[in-house]
Amino acid sequence: MSYVGVGVSPGNVPVYHNTNVKLVDRSVRVAELVLRSVICALGVLAAVLVGTDTQVKEIFTIQKKARFTDMKALVFLVIANGIAAAYSLVQMLRCVVSMVRGNLLFSKPLAWAIFSGDQVMAYLTVAAVAAAAQSSVFAKLGQQEVQWMKICNMYGKFCNQVGEGIASAVLVSLSMVVLSCMSAFSLFRLYGGNKQGKSSASW
Repeated sequence: MSYVGVGVSPGNVPVYHNTNVKLVDRSVRVAELVLRSVICALGVLAAVLVGTDTQVKEIFTIQKKARFTDMKALVFLVIANGIAAAYSLVQMLRCVVSMVRGNLLFSKPLAWAIFSGDQVMAYLTVAAVAAAAQSSVFAKLGQQEVQWMKICNMYGKFCNQVGEGIASAVLVSLSMVVLSCMSAFSLFRLYGGNKQGKSSASW
């Protein structure tokens, strides 16, 4: 008389758990790679749109040139998006190498480093977008209480291109926030019930 369960070792159970961990890890890494690619491309686009934006306006035979350096918030936006793009490029290379090797992220120090970097980049890009958006509102609507003019009435092309750059920067900041959540998931799952899965990974 035979039984189906005879000869099946309980030690085989974690193998299925480890397979699930690999599938989740692969899906997370693909999504991470896509998001980092988007951040890299849009970060460069935002920095280029704002950084190269100029417009010359002649007022009573006097030429006035609008540059992004005239507004410190725009300088901050260009620098922040440049840093975010460079950081994302480095992380993209890490993702590609990791996917090619097929390694699971079981290193807590590396997970902490990625999580910390993503958090810093998320705060940096959100702060840059907030500062640039506030300055853009003042440039568009002015501020009568302090006698600030509506700059966009004079430099329409300049403001339009800055608006496109800020729109790209908004997408960068939102993508960084999503990435920071994903890196938090990758980090804190290492402190969950995956110890058994890690031990079976060496088999």
